[in-house]
Amino acid sequence: MTEPQFFTSSYSSNGGNCVEVAANLAISDGIVPVRDSKNPTGPALALPVSAFSTFLAGVKRGEFRVR
Repeated sequence: MTEPQFFTSSYSSNGGNCVEVAANLAISDGIVPVRDSKNPTGPALALPVSAFSTFLAGVKRGEFRVR
């Protein structure tokens, strides 16, 4: 199995409340691991590509605004 290569979005500010994703597993394994950037050795969620794509579409539509 290929190791996940996590990265933080270039849109993230340096406030420390970020998530990291490992898109390198999307094609080979059909998952997108997501983890808390403050805890890089902690657990990661392994989201199916379809669920991650749906989530991103919702973000782009503004469905997840911070209140």
